[in-house]
Amino acid sequence: MPKRPLSFGHVSAQITCPPGHRLAASHDFVGPLPGPPPHAGRATVGAKLAPCRKNLIILRAGTLEDLLNVLDLDRLHAAPLVHDPFEFVVVEEFLRRDVLASLIGDFPQIRGHGSYPVESLEYGPGFARLVAALTGAELRRAIEEKFGIDLSDRPTLLTLRGRSDGKDGGIHTDSASKLITLLLYMNPVWEHAEGRLRLLRVPGDLEDYAVEVAPLAGTMLAFRRSERSFHGHRAHFGERRSLQLNWVTDPAVVRRELGRHRWSARLKALRLFGGSPP
Repeated sequence: MPKRPLSFGHVSAQITCPPGHRLAASHDFVGPLPGPPPHAGRATVGAKLAPCRKNLIILRAGTLEDLLNVLDLDRLHAAPLVHDPFEFVVVEEFLRRDVLASLIGDFPQIRGHGSYPVESLEYGPGFARLVAALTGAELRRAIEEKFGIDLSDRPTLLTLRGRSDGKDGGIHTDSASKLITLLLYMNPVWEHAEGRLRLLRVPGDLEDYAVEVAPLAGTMLAFRRSERSFHGHRAHFGERRSLQLNWVTDPAVVRRELGRHRWSARLKALRLFGGSPP
């Protein structure tokens, strides 16, 4: 297959196209950002699909800063790192106000409960910008600075949740393979007492918490995983939309987790449509 290097600001990518296909432009950034063709009523940000693959989206933003400006990194830099009961930072309005509504509207449709790898979902180009920003170097450097940790060689895993079934939110620390967990909520309003994440002082008591975070759109929580990073929330049923970004110890973790999430998602889809696993 022919390969063609493309540039976007200071970012380069090598794209492979099947025989008989071509790339639409020579100086646009093309990234492997899954998503359907832009839909009417959705924010397209001047994006279009590359003819070589339907899930490659061309973003004509012009500069890398334009691509990443969905995040307000200044708020992250200004927010204090809290050490009690473990290291964490909470940033409200982490998503810029001028793009928040379009990102909420562009959130993938997730009918089942549990978490889904971003690669398994369809979404529009507006949300693709958010995915690019979350997995980009600018956010990584900001997290490194905040927590005093080197993540330069650490892979990332990005998953989404759309609904709770009442079983989510049990007290846990996250697995030891996760170095940093970042949660970004995408719910326009949250009036429920349930579903608010609590950072706990002790492992067995959901009522003994240092802080409670409502899952409002644009609110971000990041914490360093440790043997003390207990967290959870009261059981909630219904829509509860969030993204979870993890920097993990090595690529094998990503492969294992993606395989597990994909198999779990397949089982959920079968149950949703009344089927049974093979």
